[in-house]
Amino acid sequence: MLTDAPPRPRPAAARTARQSRRAPRVAGAWPYLLVLPTVAGVVLLLVYPLVRSLVISVQHFRIGELIRGGAPFVGLDNYRELVGSAEFWQVIARTLVWTVVNVVLIMVISTAVALMLARLGRRMRLAVMSGLVLAWAVPVLAATTVFQWLFQSRLGVVNWLLTSVGLDQFEGFAWFADGAATFTILVVLVVWQSVPFAALTLYAGLTTVPDELFESARIDGANARQTFRLVTFPMLRPLFGLITSLEIIWVFKCFAQIWAVSQGGPSGATTTLPVYAFQVAQSLHKYDLGAAISTFTVVLLLVVLVPHLRHLYRNEGAQA
Repeated sequence: MLTDAPPRPRPAAARTARQSRRAPRVAGAWPYLLVLPTVAGVVLLLVYPLVRSLVISVQHFRIGELIRGGAPFVGLDNYRELVGSAEFWQVIARTLVWTVVNVVLIMVISTAVALMLARLGRRMRLAVMSGLVLAWAVPVLAATTVFQWLFQSRLGVVNWLLTSVGLDQFEGFAWFADGAATFTILVVLVVWQSVPFAALTLYAGLTTVPDELFESARIDGANARQTFRLVTFPMLRPLFGLITSLEIIWVFKCFAQIWAVSQGGPSGATTTLPVYAFQVAQSLHKYDLGAAISTFTVVLLLVVLVPHLRHLYRNEGAQA
């Protein structure tokens, strides 16, 4: 007795079955494929230079090794040479002062501007925000060139204004020949470039605070300072912490403005760690010491930022 053979699956149905089995695997791999270009970019632009700099910092790597290769390893000799240098510690102290002065001014002025924006009318707020965005959009070197012209000794606007109001001692005053004056100009420049980002971000955070909290504070008789201390700042503490961290990184690694204006001078008055690393590596061709200074810079940033970020994370967890 003949039995009917089971029907063979149609090709289209078989393909559909295979595709349905393959679909979960493709869907599971798709997120990794999306982040792959970003990961590759981070490895190429951040991880590799960091590792390469760390390797050079433990080698004897000068102009000869750059040309013919074969740099020998010297262990921690470069770091010992830096630690034993009085100039290196002076640069570290100057970098810390530079960072503290700039970050404090940026956060204070940005907070004041953000609070002002919250109180302005619609048209005036739009005008001020447009000005902040335009200031933020100016390229770094273009803004630096403008500041150099403003403080030029003979044709600068600043000297002209000061002499116009009777301060004759500023006639022909050479701002960039004095260390303290050059340091002050660079602080003004960096603060001017940084305030727009911080102020606009803080103002965006202020718009998320419920109006009922401010109304309750006014009913309880709180003045503006108490309202900020008891309502605004506690509500925006994570945002203040984040912006402070970003500004520390931005100011600490600031290089283009300093190099374009003074190249670390006069007499090293504006030499910070990034500028010092460039001077040692490019001017003296001591690439090993320059790499060691760069490594010190990264480590010092981590020492400053990690406790701050941990404290910020703990406060955020406690509030949650």
